[in-house]
Amino acid sequence: MTASADVAQRLLDAYRGGEPVPAPTSLLPGLDLEGAYAIQRAFVERLRADGDVPAGWKVGMASAAGLRSGGPIYGRLLSQMLVDASRPIDITRLRAPQIEGEIAFVLDRPLRGPGITLEDVLAAASGVVPALEIIAGRLKPGAHRPEDFVADNAFSALAVVGGAPTPVEGLDLRLLGLVLMHNGEIVGTGAGAQVLGHPARSVAWLANALTAHGQALEAGELVLAGSLCGAHPVGPGDTVTAELDRLGSVSATFA
Repeated sequence: MTASADVAQRLLDAYRGGEPVPAPTSLLPGLDLEGAYAIQRAFVERLRADGDVPAGWKVGMASAAGLRSGGPIYGRLLSQMLVDASRPIDITRLRAPQIEGEIAFVLDRPLRGPGITLEDVLAAASGVVPALEIIAGRLKPGAHRPEDFVADNAFSALAVVGGAPTPVEGLDLRLLGLVLMHNGEIVGTGAGAQVLGHPARSVAWLANALTAHGQALEAGELVLAGSLCGAHPVGPGDTVTAELDRLGSVSATFA
């Protein structure tokens, strides 16, 4: 087993409830983004070998703060990461979980780069839905670099999406406002423009970035375009709701 494969297996073991992993950059000095995405792909392939199936993608570090830190980055969403909003989420299997409010795109047809534009994304989307992403890494606490987040599948853990897709025609996604409620109190606000200036631009970036690894966005996939406000910690008994202008709301309750 190569060193990269060993890190991928250790991340998988941590994902299944084992001990957290030291930062991959500490285990593999000199690890770059290309190598980190290779670890991510190996991690995802191990999950698929266990019977999980791809459901979509997420873009992370797409806000102004994330860009300053080396973003954007992407991770894979698998079917078991998508949870039913009507059921409480077992929080005990997540390490230091945090939650973000996002706009999610549902694709009606594939997007294969290079050269994908914002307009291409809007034309390919059957609509957008409000979403909550729960991020929870498999890494030990400490200073982490973008390569560490990428190797750990961009801290992907769970996602909850709400309602039927709203068609994008007539919507200015830059101006869609978000209110994030934590146990009935407002803990964050934002707008679509906080994600690369337009959330569809985030999806276009993803489609083009995947080209380097022979991948593409496929019809039927879900894409979380990025957080519209900061991530907030959650604990047992909490309920978090994201209300998005013209799209409706989605909630998650933690058991």
